[in-house]
Amino acid sequence: MNLQGCGTALVTPFRPDGSVDEAALIAHVNWQIANGVSLLIPVGTTGEASTLTEAEWLRVVELTVMAAAGRVPVFAGCTHNATHVAVANARKLARISGLTGILTANPFYNRPGQEGQFQHFQAIASSVDLPILLYNIPGRTAANLEPDTVLRLSEIPNIVGIKESSGNMAQITSLLTQAPRAFRVFAGDDALALPILAVGGAGLISVASNAIPQQMAQMVASALTDNWIAARRINRHYFAFMQAIFLEPSPAPIKAVLKLLGRGTEGMRLPMVPVTPATRRKLETVLGELGLLHDNPKDNLRIF
Repeated sequence: MNLQGCGTALVTPFRPDGSVDEAALIAHVNWQIANGVSLLIPVGTTGEASTLTEAEWLRVVELTVMAAAGRVPVFAGCTHNATHVAVANARKLARISGLTGILTANPFYNRPGQEGQFQHFQAIASSVDLPILLYNIPGRTAANLEPDTVLRLSEIPNIVGIKESSGNMAQITSLLTQAPRAFRVFAGDDALALPILAVGGAGLISVASNAIPQQMAQMVASALTDNWIAARRINRHYFAFMQAIFLEPSPAPIKAVLKLLGRGTEGMRLPMVPVTPATRRKLETVLGELGLLHDNPKDNLRIF
């Protein structure tokens, strides 16, 4: 398994009544793959996993795996702050035929130290045979996974990489200069994709690619093949968009964008709510300046 390129942290589409829109999810997965995305992450932060019931969580993963049909790897979100629950959930995911692996973030709220996090991730990895991607996102979990701890975890055979969303370039660079070559470090922030790729990252797990999959996939592919002129050009063109989709807590802005592009509804589950009118106007302005709003938004495959 050669994990690299642009992956998408998938949104979970909801119907007006609040139920999961299964047909829309399948269509979204197919559109992502058709436009060059090389990795799919359902039921993560962007997928509002914390608001799904267990049955819905498993169903979204099953549908994503079914729709992907082996064309790209699928790593399902599996995060909990109680280690025994995270282990039990990992085992449930392991029963889904065709699932590539698991993405699991720092235990939230408890604020465990480095040894606690090490033992937490070690327990999850030892409970299943699936490949594991760690997910360091201290802004949401209040726990930072430090490079020395990641290096210890990288010695566990089925821990294959990490999605790094700390925003700390010194920390990420330190990890990349010490990690084994086979250990994959993915940028977890769209705006930091090129800096992380420049110091050896394997790719990006993107929120922006929910709306502009071809553009983000081409930017990452260009960087990975050392075509930095093209990569910087795409990054420069879409950077304002990458920032705009985090004007409010994600995934509210990206869902608003998908609605503006005619690619989905904006339904969310409390405590997440749709963006404010002011943010919606800013998003519409950014999309208009990029030429993404036109009569047939579903057919838009422009790079720039």
